[in-house]
Amino acid sequence: MPKTGFHTEGVPAPAGPYSHGVVANGFLYTAGFGPQDAANGNAIAENVGDQTRQVLRNIQTVLAVHGLTMDDVVKSTVHLQDLSDFAEFNVAYEEFFTAPYPVRTTVGSQLASILVEIDVVAALPQG
Repeated sequence: MPKTGFHTEGVPAPAGPYSHGVVANGFLYTAGFGPQDAANGNAIAENVGDQTRQVLRNIQTVLAVHGLTMDDVVKSTVHLQDLSDFAEFNVAYEEFFTAPYPVRTTVGSQLASILVEIDVVAALPQG
């Protein structure tokens, strides 16, 4: 099956040779997004809760390109700089999703100057 990559205005530019998202086989796959706020000169919040909210707003912007919302997300992968931030992260994350929640993998990762990075897979409408 063919794949179609795309870039989205209103989110941070890719830091390398990759797309913001790729559509393939009935799914939209996003790149991993950090908490940079493109509307405010790529400003970054100081705490993991606010960083998580910005990451998820960035992801919402990418999903909207294809008419999708967070309700279409079926899988997320989360990288936390410090796993002791999990509770604060989880409160912010839950603000963006409703049941049935997507499946999720959360891991501790060495991140460069950020506290959280998230990528998602969303199901495209059939038909």
